[in-house]
Amino acid sequence: MRQPTVEDFVSLLLPQDPPCISLYLPTHRAHPENKQDPIRYRNLLRDLENSLRTKYPTREVRPLLEPYQAVARDDLFWNYRTDGLAILSSKDRFQIFELQRPVPERAIAADSFHTKPLLRILQSADRFQILCLTREMVKLYEGNRDAIDPVDLWNVPATLTEALGEEKTQQRHVARSITPEAAYHHGVGSRKDEIETDMLKFFRVVDRAILENHSKPSKLPIILAALAEYHTPFRSVSHNPYLLPEGIAVNPQALSDDELRRLAWEKMEPIYLGRLAKMVEDFQTARSRLQGSDDLSDIARAAVQGRVGYLLVEADRVAPGKVDPNTGQLQSAELADPEVDDVLDDLAEITLRNGGEVVVVPKERMPTTGGAAAVFRY
Repeated sequence: MRQPTVEDFVSLLLPQDPPCISLYLPTHRAHPENKQDPIRYRNLLRDLENSLRTKYPTREVRPLLEPYQAVARDDLFWNYRTDGLAILSSKDRFQIFELQRPVPERAIAADSFHTKPLLRILQSADRFQILCLTREMVKLYEGNRDAIDPVDLWNVPATLTEALGEEKTQQRHVARSITPEAAYHHGVGSRKDEIETDMLKFFRVVDRAILENHSKPSKLPIILAALAEYHTPFRSVSHNPYLLPEGIAVNPQALSDDELRRLAWEKMEPIYLGRLAKMVEDFQTARSRLQGSDDLSDIARAAVQGRVGYLLVEADRVAPGKVDPNTGQLQSAELADPEVDDVLDDLAEITLRNGGEVVVVPKERMPTTGGAAAVFRY
């Protein structure tokens, strides 16, 4: 499963060579609902093709759509869907993202990518990863309170043999003559020591690979799920700052995905609530010192100047309008197309582009009534 990361999102905000195609489709995990997904996808492609042909000659449209049409023909792809699908492409990129929350159905060809559906999912504060570990196997999941899915390991060995290869400890033997006709062999060092040595080597390799290829790009908290006796040795070699101090002490292979999600959320929920409470407290302190604001105009000016350290955005809230990316001036708009014209999403995009942090939080956790709360960093 390929979910978007903050790095992916920021790269989508950079100037692109048009046309930039953004396709979003709510999908389904189970039969019979998922039977409609490829049909609705092909309908979106037809609309997209008609839109492109009004602006570009056929010889340019055909290669742009060929990767999308290949997806439409892939029956295996449509048999294993999550809750949403995003495909974004231009002349030099084609990216498919699996989403764990539904998105509005739409296909847009423009001079820049339509990223706002991704933003609300990507910046939700309840996302996390689960590292499932045995002495000889590793698996990674990513999800939220509602769903988890396996992540395709990128440059991470999935087994001990794959990790160590020829470096795997071999049992050493010496021979002593008892009679000219016979000899006996015994090991130098115990087999238990060799197994533990290999295990620590494996854990060290896995920790480093997960950190570099998954934790750093996603910046998500990660929960260790392993037998109780593996937690201490893994933590003794781990240098992953995203690893939560409390994990799940169980054989992950004995759990269904839903059982694993439930146990992970039990560990994650107090941390999630504590993080939000701390952000709210920091915002209230900053606002009292004139170092934060819930006024959208103030936030917009600070965002374009790169002065927003972090921004809280209310989930499912829409503030019709746009933010001028150069001046920070708010432009009013009608609520005709909130996915395109939403001040809150513009503020979040500008904040992320300028290196700030954005957290999408539920309405009941927001400290303000206007849909946003910012803490300034200068």
